[in-house]
Amino acid sequence: MGLLAILCLALLPDASARAAQVDNIRLWAAPDHARLVFDLSDHAEANIFTLDNPRRLVIDLDRSGLDTDLASLDLEGSAITAVRSGVRDGGGLRVVLELSREVEPRHFTLPPNEQYGHRLVVDMEYPGESAVQNPIDPIEAMIREQEIAANRHRNEADEAPSADIDAAVVSQPAAPHPRRDIIIAIDAGHGGEDPGAIGPSGIREKDVVMEIARRLQRLVDDTEGFRAVMIRDGDYYVGLRQRTRIAREQKADFFVSIHADAFNSPRPNGSSVYALSQRGATSETAQWLAASENQADLIGGVDGNLSLNDKDEVLRGVLLDLTMTATLNDSLAIGGQVLDQLGRVNRLHKSRVEQAGFMVLKSPDIPSLLIETGFISNPDEERRLRDSGHQQRLAESIFAGLRSHFRSNPPPASLLAWQRDNQRSPSGNEYRIQPGDTLSQIAARHGVPVGQLKQANELNGDVIRVGQVLRIPRS
Repeated sequence: MGLLAILCLALLPDASARAAQVDNIRLWAAPDHARLVFDLSDHAEANIFTLDNPRRLVIDLDRSGLDTDLASLDLEGSAITAVRSGVRDGGGLRVVLELSREVEPRHFTLPPNEQYGHRLVVDMEYPGESAVQNPIDPIEAMIREQEIAANRHRNEADEAPSADIDAAVVSQPAAPHPRRDIIIAIDAGHGGEDPGAIGPSGIREKDVVMEIARRLQRLVDDTEGFRAVMIRDGDYYVGLRQRTRIAREQKADFFVSIHADAFNSPRPNGSSVYALSQRGATSETAQWLAASENQADLIGGVDGNLSLNDKDEVLRGVLLDLTMTATLNDSLAIGGQVLDQLGRVNRLHKSRVEQAGFMVLKSPDIPSLLIETGFISNPDEERRLRDSGHQQRLAESIFAGLRSHFRSNPPPASLLAWQRDNQRSPSGNEYRIQPGDTLSQIAARHGVPVGQLKQANELNGDVIRVGQVLRIPRS
């Protein structure tokens, strides 16, 4: 019996052999959160909790050991000031993070994929922080809110009685022109745990597009009347919906998401420009690509399904969708100009703006484009994509298309609109607004009803600005 028992024990799986080892720990620090990823030899259950006085985050891993050097972990830019580890009672691993501030932790596990094995992901959100480090001026925010509100109520003035309109505008003297910058939100795709596509020589999409995005940022910021907002400015992951949310919070006039294309064959090549499709992709390739790009949230730790907690949020989404058509038309117009410029520096994969259901384009109040700069899966194009000169030319072509559109169609409160109005000489049926003018005074001076004056100039509200040129309709 003793021998039989020994043989049975020998056939049983060794518990220590099945214990997960932490082979590596990676950290990505963002302005509003930090992400810690444990690379594991096998699946492991985790228990995570916070402690105060001093602030700490404790990560307990059952039946696990540590096979990496914690001292090599770069903590710069994160809320973590120190990391230590120990053995828990019962043989598990305990990792303790010393913190400089309050965090809201959450964690989940990820199964193996092509790049990584088992992973434990620990996200530490910073309460009250914004993902963007350069918030816009509050006065500018107020001006932009007024413009958005005016656009949503474009037809209200036409429906109101003329007497009410006259009464409303008598006390509205011309305001100083804000001459605000046109804000371009630049989204470098992927980041952090999500490398994006990987080229034949190992070049990662997230690194290539970050370089192009930074070059585009410098071009935008160096041009009078424009300002760039980076959706991410480091190697960390931002959720797809969070990307458009940041652009909206920053009152962006335009959102451009930069990527490098990939396919399961090395042969495809060339640049592509995508706008949102309301009725699905316009080609099978666009549909496949949209699905693969949107899967990034799965890698980034989001389940990829929209979770709405109440009917009010659903209603808000429906109301926002009502503005989609006008915004989509702007996206297609700008996309055409960007595509034309890209065609001067690179072969085009498609000769027209494609449409697909990319999640990062679903911001109904902001014109948006997703630009695939080239196929990183193509060896020759991968080589060009990592070339600094080619990256610069791609950034210049993207900005040339944006700049061309906004110089022809500047937002009303922008510096470019003010420059356009002041560079043109009013004709016989036009009037340049002077300090102290009101709409009612201008209408009376030229013998036209206020409502007709507003309609002729597509004025959405009662605000007029010094230097603005009004067309005077013929009575």
